[in-house]
Amino acid sequence: MHRVVVLALDGVYPFELSIPARIFGTAFDADGSPLYEIVTCTLDGKPVRSNADFSIAVDRDRTALRTADTVVIPPFVDCGTDPGKDWLPNGLAEAIDQLKPDARIVSICTAAYVLAAVGLLDDAPATTHWNQAASFQRSFPRIQVDPNVLFVDHGRILTAAGAAAGIDLCLHLVRRDHGTAVANRVARLCVVPPWREGGQAQFIERPVPEPATSSTAATREWALRHLGRPLALTELAGHARMSVRTFCRKFRDEVGLPPGQWLTQQRVEYARRLLETTDLAIDRVAAESGFGTAASMRQHLSTTLGVSPTAYRQTFHATTPAREATQTGS
Repeated sequence: MHRVVVLALDGVYPFELSIPARIFGTAFDADGSPLYEIVTCTLDGKPVRSNADFSIAVDRDRTALRTADTVVIPPFVDCGTDPGKDWLPNGLAEAIDQLKPDARIVSICTAAYVLAAVGLLDDAPATTHWNQAASFQRSFPRIQVDPNVLFVDHGRILTAAGAAAGIDLCLHLVRRDHGTAVANRVARLCVVPPWREGGQAQFIERPVPEPATSSTAATREWALRHLGRPLALTELAGHARMSVRTFCRKFRDEVGLPPGQWLTQQRVEYARRLLETTDLAIDRVAAESGFGTAASMRQHLSTTLGVSPTAYRQTFHATTPAREATQTGS
């Protein structure tokens, strides 16, 4: 079983600390068996204070890190925010150095400072909370800091932006490990969005609407039921009983994306589910998900996921049908 070890450091933020156990701990296979073992440790096995009004006691010390397949480091108070302060906890660098060579290392929010301080992010892409991104870049000029994304997957090293972006990254890892169906089931159980791609903007101005203000939510729900056919912007606006200009403005305010980009994301997500859970031919998957042609779907999946539909199915479908080699649009 894949072992996830969460490292609680002094001043840890309780919300981020709880994310790995909540997401990975809700992932089960078709037989109901857990897919991950999640343990929490501190450097010395002693309680640590949180940034709230309570302390956290755990049963394990840093030796647990040596057995980890994935290590998650949540943010903690004053993590790297004062360049003149020696903030890196004693023994932390040595503990990270003793990880298994193939262990994944995940930082949430400003815990990216830890990975940067021990040299794991040199000349690599990374992100952190948008409010700290400029300072982070000044402190570590060799890092390719992107302040505008939810998370960065750089293979073995992954960094998430602030707070809830840690949920997105953990769901991304579940999806990477076990496919969309499992990740979506975890998201439903945790009542969170099943997919916000890593490149989605971190910080979007979304003013709280007045209670009487009309919303695009009903139209989005309607669109999801009709992904298999063309959906023109005028039709979407008409369903919402708005002008195209008003609809686009409200849609972006509520979702953070223009309608066309959102539709493409939903079609990619639906195509992934069909490729994973059905034996439909590639052409049929393209039609059902609204791409029209296998060539169009192949282009969108290659852009989004970096693989073709056939390669994706071979990776994530439990049993690849024998006729796959004869299907078009690979």
